[in-house]
Amino acid sequence: MVEKLSRIMVSAFLVFCLCLRHLVGVFGDVAVKSVSVMEGESVTLNIDVNTVETVEKDDQIQWRFRHNFLIALIYRQKGKTKVYDDVLDGRFRGRLELDQTGSLTITDTRTTDSGLYEVKNTNNILYTFNLTVYARLSVPVISRDCSSLSSSSEQSCSLLCSAVNVSAVSVSWFRGHSLL
Repeated sequence: MVEKLSRIMVSAFLVFCLCLRHLVGVFGDVAVKSVSVMEGESVTLNIDVNTVETVEKDDQIQWRFRHNFLIALIYRQKGKTKVYDDVLDGRFRGRLELDQTGSLTITDTRTTDSGLYEVKNTNNILYTFNLTVYARLSVPVISRDCSSLSSSSEQSCSLLCSAVNVSAVSVSWFRGHSLL
């Protein structure tokens, strides 16, 4: 009986640890924060000053785009920052800003800015952001085609929603505030 109770307690403890790891990231997992913005707007990827303060003063903090491309560097010991906005053929030229906390602002966003952004020190990834920049759509055209049913006074109508120069778009139909 004691042995069975002991196995149950060990199993419960393992389940607790796995849940804690999933919820809190105590074993080094870094949660990915999803951020979305419309094309042309500015977005700030905010980091927690308290987490960065736990990093040794002589460490450098790096901002990387899609894991490979260094786009900003913070020299903690010197209190200096450097923006590398010429990577990827100047994709970010003149559009990256770092504030005193180390948060990164991207101005005049473009769909090509979508992707993973990592904040890391020498040894660890501190933050990961998944930025999605949505393109502005043209105004959709909605047309209606109605015809009378042959044996009654009822009508059958179909609605067509179309937009020009778009792909991968989903359409939702509403009646008032209710999704149809």
